[in-house]
Amino acid sequence: MTLSRRTLLATTAAVAATTTAAAGPAQAAPAGGGRPLRTGFERLADDGYALLDGERVGVVTNPTGITRDVRHIVDVMHADDRVNLTAVFGPEHGFRGTAQAGGSEGRYDDPATGLPVYDTYLKSGQPLADVFTASGVDTVVFDIQDVGARFYTYIWTLFDCMEAARLAGKRFVVLDRPNPVTGRAALGPVLHKEFATFVGRQPVSQAHGMTVAELALLFNGEFLASPVPLETVTMTGWKRSEFYDTSGLPWVPPSPNMPTPETALVYSGTCLFEGTNLSEGRGTTRPFELLGAEGVDGRWAAAANELGLPGVRFREAYFAPTFSKFQGKTVGGVQLHVHDRAAFDPVRTGIALLVTARRSWDGFAWRSDNWIDKLTGSTQVRTMIDAGADTDEVVGAWQRELAAFRAVRRQYLLYR
Repeated sequence: MTLSRRTLLATTAAVAATTTAAAGPAQAAPAGGGRPLRTGFERLADDGYALLDGERVGVVTNPTGITRDVRHIVDVMHADDRVNLTAVFGPEHGFRGTAQAGGSEGRYDDPATGLPVYDTYLKSGQPLADVFTASGVDTVVFDIQDVGARFYTYIWTLFDCMEAARLAGKRFVVLDRPNPVTGRAALGPVLHKEFATFVGRQPVSQAHGMTVAELALLFNGEFLASPVPLETVTMTGWKRSEFYDTSGLPWVPPSPNMPTPETALVYSGTCLFEGTNLSEGRGTTRPFELLGAEGVDGRWAAAANELGLPGVRFREAYFAPTFSKFQGKTVGGVQLHVHDRAAFDPVRTGIALLVTARRSWDGFAWRSDNWIDKLTGSTQVRTMIDAGADTDEVVGAWQRELAAFRAVRRQYLLYR
């Protein structure tokens, strides 16, 4: 991936749009200089919603779209005469968050506000544009807490909604929130376009190290067929090196199996176990921190600990998932214990756990649909591990593509 004239022009135009779209506090500006942290929504509200003045507004959001006093932004905006909020758009798991993985809430009227709620899940392109058209909105606002991993579907809801807004002739506004696992670095393999799905639409690294506003600028400048009229409202008071617990913001699980910021910390690596016959910990109180299967014993934890991976240790663990893989059965495996999160590399750790699981348990297998290829973005990880490659060899194989993505990513970063 190389920077093109289109990249530079789109970046300049997008950043210019964020700094000129509205007067006062809603203007986008590099964050990190003030305390306390102010989210994009807080800055929008501080400015009296001037950015939305005279517009019929629809909001793409879920339970994470809250204020620091845990009121939902839809409820707040609906009660404010300065905003003409006319529709809500729910992603996977739904606007109010009642659906499990792979589900949504469908079309309904929200009992709390009476607003029509439209379902975006598994819709893209013209069908999703038709939803925006039918809703009658002028501006689509996006406010969802991401967790920093390419295969977490909300960033592709963002991408799909931007593309649909472009097709429907709608304006698009992104309200920024922190990347809970920091924005320090992009890590892991970059998706190959032939493996594009809803867990990865475009060539982005497995852990992207960006905020949703930065991703929106990247999507607009690099991946959309043509740019959507885009404006972002950035945060103030956030630095790229900061984890979520420094933000002062309440944590709301973005999805049922993302209960804590600690889950998000490991997720971009251990979610790879969705592509295997081992449990990734769904159905436990520690999803993505507990991994295992019937027949796994203490040899796996011992092998993982022998690698001396930075920032993490592994405990031999036994658990019985209440749903998903191995429901109601006691399985053996490992629990990750991150003791130095600044040193911890979730993607390298995920690869190391795959390598050691395959070597220490003769029952190891990939999912028959090769879902692992969709998660990692190519066949490379699966085929290298099957061929006996060690962790360093697998990680080394994606470094050139990762360096190219990092060069592109750098052009869209808004914070220091």
